[in-house]
Amino acid sequence: MINIGFIGLGIMGKPMAGHLIRGGYQLFLHSRSGVPEELIKQGGKACSSPREVAQHAEIIFLMLPDAPDVEKVLFGDNGVVDGLDVNPAKKTIVDMSSISPIETKKFAIRISQLGHDYADAPVSGGDVGAKNAALTIMVGATISVFEKIKPLLSLMGQTITLIGANGAGQICKTANQIVVALTIEAVGEALLFASKAGADPAKVRQALMGGFASSRVLEVHGNRMIKRLFDPGFRVELQQKDLNIALSCASDLGISLPNTAATQSLYNACIAHGGVTWDNSAIVRILEKLANYEITDINA
Repeated sequence: MINIGFIGLGIMGKPMAGHLIRGGYQLFLHSRSGVPEELIKQGGKACSSPREVAQHAEIIFLMLPDAPDVEKVLFGDNGVVDGLDVNPAKKTIVDMSSISPIETKKFAIRISQLGHDYADAPVSGGDVGAKNAALTIMVGATISVFEKIKPLLSLMGQTITLIGANGAGQICKTANQIVVALTIEAVGEALLFASKAGADPAKVRQALMGGFASSRVLEVHGNRMIKRLFDPGFRVELQQKDLNIALSCASDLGISLPNTAATQSLYNACIAHGGVTWDNSAIVRILEKLANYEITDINA
């Protein structure tokens, strides 16, 4: 069994690392908020820095909020790069964060120039998918690197697809986030409409789940909207970040994403109303403010 490193043990990273430990691997762990005691009890080894993780591990996973965080962990003081050359063996960095495809390509080039491999492998499925090892994983890597890391990814996800070269995984994740964000907003509008018109939103959701409007978003986020469960989950600030990436890339490509921009403005309003750490389903709160009406769960 090869040694594995995992850096970033938040809402998503903690259960993902746990699946790797239960898969029989020795994990070397680091997180700026501290390594959860639960993972240490399962056999994980806490490390004081990303450098220490890289000194021990052959494959190093990252699960971090944004590109500056990834850059700091990789190339900052006591970063991963500082620990790569402890032995001459080629190592592999697998970034499972959701960050800019442009920055990803830059990071991949820098790691490659040092003689090591890089893969971007962002995920979809949220905290529920992470806990249930049911994530969808979109990979940007060479075929050989993909085949090397796929058994490990299979411990964390169910649908694992090699999209293309470095950066392609992040391009796919950006597309995913456009679909997810716009669908969350649409579910919010639909449930707000139904409730204001006098129907039971829970029964409307139940009926829609059996038709063409059915989706994972309607199932999970629709329930959160009705039950007022706005603890994350996937934070509004991260949803905003992902849509910023989409709109920035769209600008570079010279294309218009009008509904993505409109949805982004609603997430901006969430943050303006103190919702940085709300679950991304809380976009419905802004729709409710615009309507001066709050969805009512008549079964509450």
